This record gives sequence, C-alpha cells and structure tokens, in this order.
Amino acid sequence: MAEVANPGSDVPPNQTIYINNLNEKIKLDELKKSLNAVFSQFGKIVEVLAFKTLKHKGQAWVVFEEVSSATNALRQMQGFPFYDKPMRIQYAKTKSDVIAKADGTFVPREKRKRHEERAGKKKKEQQDANQAAVGMNYPGAYGVAPPLSQIPYMGAKPIVPEVPAAPNNILFVQNLPHEATTLMLSLLFRQYPGFKEVRMVEAKPGIAFVEYENEMQSTVAMNALQNFKMVENAMLITYAKK
Repeated sequence: MAEVANPGSDVPPNQTIYINNLNEKIKLDELKKSLNAVFSQFGKIVEVLAFKTLKHKGQAWVVFEEVSSATNALRQMQGFPFYDKPMRIQYAKTKSDVIAKADGTFVPREKRKRHEERAGKKKKEQQDANQAAVGMNYPGAYGVAPPLSQIPYMGAKPIVPEVPAAPNNILFVQNLPHEATTLMLSLLFRQYPGFKEVRMVEAKPGIAFVEYENEMQSTVAMNALQNFKMVENAMLITYAKK
C-alpha cells in the first residue's frame, strides 16, 4: 500500500499532510521540533512522524486534529524554504501499514474497525453525559469554544519598550515559547531578503534579536511575521533599541 498521495490521485482532504524534500542532514529530534514549531500556527498537532530508516529519510507526516488545519498548512506552506530546501506537501493517504508499524500503532484492519466502533460509541456517551451535567454552560450552547491560544493570558506580559525604538535593521522578538531555538527562528526569518543572523539571550528566555542588512528589509520581515504563532505563542516583534 502506498503511503502518500501521488500528485494526480484523488485523495480527499484529511488531518494528515505528507511532506518530502526535507533536508536529510537535520537530526530527527530537531526536525520534529522544527516542524511542530512551524506548523502549529495552523491548529493543534496530534503528532509529527519522522523516521531514521533510509526509506523514510527526507520525509515526515504532520497529523492535525482538524482537517481545516491540514488544508491551510498545505496551501500556505507549500514550497516554504525549510532548512534551505522547499517543502513539497500533499495530503497523506490513511496511515499506511508500514508507517503504523514503524511508529508502533499498527492494528490489523478488522480489529481496528471494531476498536474504532467501540471508541466512537464510548465517546458519544461521554459527550452526552458531559452536556447533561453542565447544561447551558456547555460550549456548544454558545458556539465552539475558542482555542486556548486565543484566550487572553492574564499572567506576565511581554516587556514592550516604553518608547518605541526608531526603525532600524535589528528586530526585537518577544513572547517566544521555551522550545524555540536559534535554528527554528532562522527558518522563519531567513525566507526574507537581507537576513543576517538570529541572536538569543540565554539569561532571558523568550526573546531574541534578528538582524537584517538594512531597515527596509527588517521592516518587511517584521510586518510578515508579526503575531506568527510558534507553538501556541504569538510573536511580538518591534525594532530593537540601539
């Protein structure tokens, strides 16, 4: 069974996207973290699959919770320069047996079908019980509950300079998740002309400085990536004070 959709095949949109043409020199852990950071802006990710075997090198699968998230990711990230190589993205077919065996989730088809039927029935019963228990406070009564990333966080707020710095070639990036690395940020900012480097501050996690060759180029990058969600944090970008 083929693992992915061929360009001309009629594979319906689903929660999983298949990515190939990935840089094979990137370590597996770093690759998974970077894919999660870049794609989490489109919705909740259930898992990122990538394997060490020669057959699966340069490939990965990103499984979203919602089909709409996978669709937006496919459209907006097609050709994205990921570690200096443009990503090729398509919808994956239902997880093939070889992938399921590789990640330890393989279940014979008949057993899988019975398990899914039981799980679906149990989930429906649980949802009915929850709805009855909370009455009108159930989110469905007022529409879909907003994702956590859209609920205002009332704790510590990013430190914004009191007086905005004058436009210059260095950007000050705040509200980064603790998973953020120099490599991840470079992936995002290097797609804009004039990129020079990313500098993170070990003593102050959550912030970074990104340098471009000139003010015009830094402004383009700032406007394009303002509020970009890395994991679930929306980046806050201003000009750096000099």
